[in-house]
Amino acid sequence: MAVTNNTVIRQITSTRRSLSAPERRAGYGMLIPGLLVIAAVTIFPIIYSVWMSLNNISLTTNGYLMSFAGVHNYNLVMHSAKFWHSVWFTFYFAVVTVFVELFLGMLIALAINGVERLKNISIVVMLIPWSLITVISAQMWQYIYNGVYGVLNYIFISLHLIGSPVTWLGSATSAVIAMMVADIWKTTPFVVIIILSGLQMVPKELYESVHLDGANAWHTFWNITFPMVRGSIALAGLFRILQAFGMFDLPYVLTQGGPGTATQSLAVLGAQVMFQNLDFGPGSAVAVSTVILVLTLSLIFLSAFRNLVREGEEQ
Repeated sequence: MAVTNNTVIRQITSTRRSLSAPERRAGYGMLIPGLLVIAAVTIFPIIYSVWMSLNNISLTTNGYLMSFAGVHNYNLVMHSAKFWHSVWFTFYFAVVTVFVELFLGMLIALAINGVERLKNISIVVMLIPWSLITVISAQMWQYIYNGVYGVLNYIFISLHLIGSPVTWLGSATSAVIAMMVADIWKTTPFVVIIILSGLQMVPKELYESVHLDGANAWHTFWNITFPMVRGSIALAGLFRILQAFGMFDLPYVLTQGGPGTATQSLAVLGAQVMFQNLDFGPGSAVAVSTVILVLTLSLIFLSAFRNLVREGEEQ
């Protein structure tokens, strides 16, 4: 397989090098419109946000005025208790939810992978929560958690687990747990799909050989399945960590960062500072600081992911 892949790569490389100069210019010309669109909708807003974070911005009747302030806005952000609370909340929310999603995702993926007849139907059913727009699913969970007519209170009272309705989103602890449950329900199917794709790449001969040797289910999982799919697990964890740090719609719809600031993520804090308080300079500093934090985490996870893949190839 490795020889075949190397042969294909050499063929592609030789084909690219054999292109004539006019053909290369034509190819670059077809790339330019797409690159311009990417620059207009992605690169320029990022650069402008960084510039805004370095300025004091005041609103006027004719628009706004910008005066260079250096790192003043970043100094305000770094000394803000709200910012560090949002960092801490976003961090532990991401860690807890991603850990639970990876655990449940592995269990569900193993169950689906072991069923041949209903595998396709199971995958389709798993995709339903993930395919829902987050705002819609958050609104649905808000109805479920409602303290007056919520279905969760109805079920718990019917089962005699609680004696009276509970305002699930009214206290800090219950609001955080409720938000975690909603996030885990929606994004676990994504983890299932990633891990399931890794499971389907495991050679069946490995399982047959260990079964002939008399290995039990736990030995088979720990020595065969887990080493073969840990790259998929790391990839799913990387994507979920990045998504969790950009979490905005779920807390905004469910609690708007409340009660108080208990569920205020970095994205919610940045939106409140910019669009409610109209402090565009500090708000941009929050956004840029979040991007730097996410990029740092991405580099760490990518390094860990490469190491996992390298270890799997060596084995």
